[in-house]
Formats: sequence, structure tokens, C-alpha cells
Amino acid sequence: MAKGDLTKEIEYDKIEVVSSWIIQVRRKDTIMEEQEDGSKKEISSNLHRHSLQPFNSVKDADGKWTHIDTDISSENAKVKAIAEVAWDTDTKAAYKTSVESQTI
Repeated sequence: MAKGDLTKEIEYDKIEVVSSWIIQVRRKDTIMEEQEDGSKKEISSNLHRHSLQPFNSVKDADGKWTHIDTDISSENAKVKAIAEVAWDTDTKAAYKTSVESQTI
């Protein structure tokens, strides 16, 4: 790289499990500029946040619940690994029970 070259660095700097099943993800995108001595200087950064739950749950007109697994295939490897551990069978069952007990 040469002085003045720009690079984009992506870091998943915060991944939290909240309420046993909600996964909150924060991604930091940083634009770095190469300095004369080879070091990099941050010139800009942005934070992006999103959250995930084990299912997309929908109640139909007859009162029947449908729980569709959340697709995590496009998530960062760290996020996927945490989801696979956090969303065990017991947690998924508790999530369904919690959702179905709410008045909508």
C-alpha cells in the first residue's frame, strides 16, 4: 500500500444476547488512510446495528401460531456461532411460549 491509500475495515465490535434469546449486533465500518510511515489513520467510521430472534412468529386469524426459523446464513461467522449456542432447544421453546403468551 502507498501513502494516501484508503481501506475499509469491518469489525463486529459488540454482540450481545439479551433476554435469553435476542441477539443484538453492532458492526463498525471504518475508513482508514495509509500514512507515510505505514501506519493507518482513521478518517471516518459508522456504526450499524440490528437484532435477531430465533423465529419470525405470526398468529393467523384462527389463533394458530407459525414460527419460522430466522435465516442467519448471511450473518457474520461470530454472530452465527453465538446464535447456534444461544438458541438451543430449551431457549427456542421458551421464546415460543413467551411470544404465544403475549396479547396481540
